[in-house]
Amino acid sequence: MKTGTVEMDEIIAVNTIRKDFPILATTVNGKPLVYFDNAATTQKPWAVIKAIENYYTQLNSNVHRGVHHLSQRATDAFEASRKKLAAFINARHDYELIFTRGTTESINLVAHSFGKQFVNAGDVIIISALEHHSNIVPWQMLCEEKNAVLKVIPINEKGELLISDFKEMLDEKVKLVSINYVSNSLGTINPVREIIELSHQKNIPVLLDAAQAIQHLPIDVQELNVDFLAFSGHKMYGPTGIGILYGKEKWLNQMPPYQGGGEMIKTVTFEKTTYNELPFKFEAGTPNIEAAICLGAAVDYINSIGLQNIQQYEHELLEYTTDKLSVINGIRFVGTAANKASVVAFTIDNMHPYDVGVILDQLGIAVRTGHHCTQPLMDFFCIPGTIRASLAFYNTREEIDILTEGLKKAVSMLA
Repeated sequence: MKTGTVEMDEIIAVNTIRKDFPILATTVNGKPLVYFDNAATTQKPWAVIKAIENYYTQLNSNVHRGVHHLSQRATDAFEASRKKLAAFINARHDYELIFTRGTTESINLVAHSFGKQFVNAGDVIIISALEHHSNIVPWQMLCEEKNAVLKVIPINEKGELLISDFKEMLDEKVKLVSINYVSNSLGTINPVREIIELSHQKNIPVLLDAAQAIQHLPIDVQELNVDFLAFSGHKMYGPTGIGILYGKEKWLNQMPPYQGGGEMIKTVTFEKTTYNELPFKFEAGTPNIEAAICLGAAVDYINSIGLQNIQQYEHELLEYTTDKLSVINGIRFVGTAANKASVVAFTIDNMHPYDVGVILDQLGIAVRTGHHCTQPLMDFFCIPGTIRASLAFYNTREEIDILTEGLKKAVSMLA
């Protein structure tokens, strides 16, 4: 397949890249692994695996708390990773990046701390119909606590936000807009620049859930002018249990701490505690030091390939996948937005997604089936769930061909 006059393999040397990911050489049920569950978690390159080993054999020590050699080295590596991540999203200051356990905790942090400071009875939080449960439930909890109102931007049958409806929702009662950059279920890339601009015209801050965008699209928080950005390390070829909350300094300074304990304090007496400066005010307790450091190694790896190259290659894979799967009898694509990341979600006639997924697994093909933590979205399409093939830059056309043949076999068995 070509893009213009450039072969896909000239965009990214995929066969060379695949050697960086040892798990891709394994077998499942006697078949070579075909991994299309990248929206759930991505596989890890040797660069990250070796960084984990190096941490535990060369650096292991607590950070920010010791004068001895290992503690200083671990602290330097920990903060160097923060600087890498700040540069990766072009944050103005590295102290605007808070290490969390992942996107979910990052959103919960904002819901708790921003909500405690700025949201009152009768105020409004806006989300969208495309949201993951992690960007629904924290706001429901906040609205219940504060007697506030949660409003939802509707979508059309393609899985695209209705911006005209969104404009009508913006008024002085809205305290925050929280939406995903890319839908984990459909792959829809939302018009976030327009959403941010419209919100800022009313002085309303915006949080972007970038869990499904950070690994596919270049993100510049200053260019976007976004107020908060949340993402997870394990979605971008890094370790699990680590994530980032970016927040503009002006907001983070006004928000109270999320948790209390060590590191987030300046002084403690039984009568009064004074809080630490950014970013430590929001990093109570011993952090996931290994994962934070090794997330920096994942950033280095992504940068060595180039997000522009990744984006172009994955777009070609998306088009190839859509073309190939369109021949499957009874297939219905769910989510056909004009602007999409590399996610293909579908159903096949009256076959349950779980049954199709089990057959594919017997063939060594890993896809995700179910509601993908977006039950309200599945309700909109009147389906229990989908089969989701989510693609990464280490996937190939040959693997897509194997998926196509596997689906044909599933159809013949389940028809």
